Amino acid sequence: MESYALLIAATLNAGTVLALASLGLLINEKAGIVNLGAEGMMLCAAIAGFAAVVHSGSDTLGFVAGIGAGALLALIFGGLVIWLNTNQYATGLAVSLFGAGFSAFAGISYVQERIPPRPNFAVPWLSDIPLLGPAFFQHHPLVYLTVLLALGMIWFLYRTRAGLVLRCVGESPEAAHALGYPVRRIRLLAVMAGGALCGLAGAYVSIVYTPLWVEGMVAGKGWIALALTTFATWRPARVLLGAYLFGGVTMLQFHLQGAGVEIPSQFLTMLPYLATIVVLALISRNPQWIRINMPASMGKSFHPGN
Repeated sequence: MESYALLIAATLNAGTVLALASLGLLINEKAGIVNLGAEGMMLCAAIAGFAAVVHSGSDTLGFVAGIGAGALLALIFGGLVIWLNTNQYATGLAVSLFGAGFSAFAGISYVQERIPPRPNFAVPWLSDIPLLGPAFFQHHPLVYLTVLLALGMIWFLYRTRAGLVLRCVGESPEAAHALGYPVRRIRLLAVMAGGALCGLAGAYVSIVYTPLWVEGMVAGKGWIALALTTFATWRPARVLLGAYLFGGVTMLQFHLQGAGVEIPSQFLTMLPYLATIVVLALISRNPQWIRINMPASMGKSFHPGN
């Protein structure tokens, strides 16, 4: 039973990375912007956060650096696609490739660096409960804040005027512009907010999830997060559940190896990506269902003069 508690704990830990990035991409897509640069932004944020902790010893500064790196790349991406009308998909891919290359270059001197040992986090009293304590109540505070973030996003999108305006921009920017809303500024703010969350996810990878720096350490999580928004039909609660599902698949490989299951390690390593392909293939069988839930202007440029 103890092994199952550890599997659940690892699932929540891995799912937090995907949930943060997916919620950020969800904000982008609710505003009508598709950002394929999540992988690159997460990598840049990972090295920025790790370097900040190495030099300052402060996790807080590390997370701030990661958020800043993600928001900065998102600002550049947003300026290109929103004001210069570049293709969203091509620009996102360029950001992803740039982030991968730049993080590898900037991180050369940090490969052998080590950050201070992580403190042991535990919820008082609850962490001492047999099985449940190790499974649910001995995590980094950001794991719990991610759940609150998803709940807060539900409230923001469906219970506030600002959330309604954001969804209106994603559904019909022309109508939002006719009502007097600054569509391009709203989209840019949404892109930067999404980039900040991707940056937070990247910093979490290098500071908490695997506290070190290795080139390409995000290992496709940005692409999985992108697929997860479609899997969740652009709903925050489903994003959270989907993130834990994919996190569980990711951690299952280590659990099976530890249990002595004789399956080639290469097959276990590809499980998360195989699950992503299977899920997308199943969803694609019902394009009408996707059209009903997808923001109508997603991926489409808008200029006030159009």
